[in-house]
Amino acid sequence: MPMTGIGIITMLSQLRGEYGLAGAVAAAFTLSLAVAGPQVSRLVDRRGQARILLPATGISVAALGGLLLCARYDAPAWTLFVLAVAAGCMPNLAAMVRARWSRLYQDSPRLHTAFAFESVVDELTYVVGPALSVALSTVVFPEAGPLVAAALLTLGALLFAAQRGTEPAVVPARRDATRSPITSAPLVVLVLILAGGGTIVGTVDVVSVAFAEHQGNGAAAGIVLSVYAVGSALSGLVFGARRPPWPLPRLLLAGVAGTALTTLPLLAVDGIATLSVAVFLAGVFFAPTMIVVMGLVERIVPASALTEGMTWAITGLNVGVALGAAVSGAAVDGYGPAGGFAVAIAAGAAALLIAVAGYRVLAGAYSRAAEPDRECHAERADD
Repeated sequence: MPMTGIGIITMLSQLRGEYGLAGAVAAAFTLSLAVAGPQVSRLVDRRGQARILLPATGISVAALGGLLLCARYDAPAWTLFVLAVAAGCMPNLAAMVRARWSRLYQDSPRLHTAFAFESVVDELTYVVGPALSVALSTVVFPEAGPLVAAALLTLGALLFAAQRGTEPAVVPARRDATRSPITSAPLVVLVLILAGGGTIVGTVDVVSVAFAEHQGNGAAAGIVLSVYAVGSALSGLVFGARRPPWPLPRLLLAGVAGTALTTLPLLAVDGIATLSVAVFLAGVFFAPTMIVVMGLVERIVPASALTEGMTWAITGLNVGVALGAAVSGAAVDGYGPAGGFAVAIAAGAAALLIAVAGYRVLAGAYSRAAEPDRECHAERADD
């Protein structure tokens, strides 16, 4: 996914010469992904990963292929939007992987470490993926970025589907559990928090490039973004290697507070060196916060809807990244890099307000989810 959206923009801007059209088609893909992704995951929870993964991948890859052909042969603009929407039926492999870890290490400290590893990998894909896609589309040929993204999706889906030994069994839903997990207040809080965090990520991506160009050193943007990824990855690995010292809702509140506070040094940026330090600090709390969010989703969402619940959380992150890129881009155009930094600070403040307002809801859901575990342990002790 990180390669596809930016790949569509880069491809269409070169083939059609219209940035507005390119951005609109990419937005259609992102919106479709946000709407269709959880529905695909809902089918996964009901029918099993193996039965849904490959058909969904086939639909998405075929649509991407059609989009590339229509872009190349100057098809009407409406065809680009239709195919971009169809491509949004992409399966969420990140959620499926976490669902497998959850079944393998349920109620084990290893689950925390597994989620930490996945968060670090996700962070790397968000840094490496867009850069690789842009490089392929600008250096090789315009369609190369989305084409390689489709090829990697196909290969990854085939390899993942072949791992039948770790595939979680379908958990039958209760008769009264017919609603989507996104209708529950705790999951809405988590999705909104990740949307705020994603907005910061998208803003850092755009503003780092704009600031580096403003300083006359555009190539330094890659270094700045790498520093951001390193800060997040290192903190994620360290956090994942340790047992959580507090209950997850309290950890989340601390993580979001740290995320909000570490955006403030962006106000003091006056060069590439200080920008690198500022984004390193901003990245330190990202991976740990995402790890905690996924841990909370695993605890509060019913097992019969776990993949869908995790997909909603990741969707919040993806929408936030897209929103951050769009809003910060407009802010940079109007007010320069400082306007973009203000977007990151505002997103951090909004995420903190949501975390504070939703703390009691999350703590209550977490406590209720822990009660069956305590009862189970008590029964084992009696035996």
